[in-house]
Amino acid sequence: MASRTPPRYVPTLTEVVSAPAPARQPARPSQEQLVNRIMQRIDLTLDKRLREAIASVVLEHSRALAPALREEVEAVVGAVVAEALADELVNEVRAGSEPRPSGD
Repeated sequence: MASRTPPRYVPTLTEVVSAPAPARQPARPSQEQLVNRIMQRIDLTLDKRLREAIASVVLEHSRALAPALREEVEAVVGAVVAEALADELVNEVRAGSEPRPSGD
């Protein structure tokens, strides 16, 4: 059979079209990359949560220690004031027994 020329109005293929490339799956991260990403997430979250937990424990213990600390501070201040007063009284007694310079 001889090749026939198609009529003018029939469209003909003038360029070769290749099939589209198959969609590529994104490359899976290596185990090291995966571990690094997970460690970064853990690091950020763990740091925040540890700070919150420590702050909570410190606050709780501070509240529990406050009365005992107040008592201790009061006792120390009272002892220091008493010693200072006693020293001052001793100094006044000594000063009273020493002869006073003339000129009063």
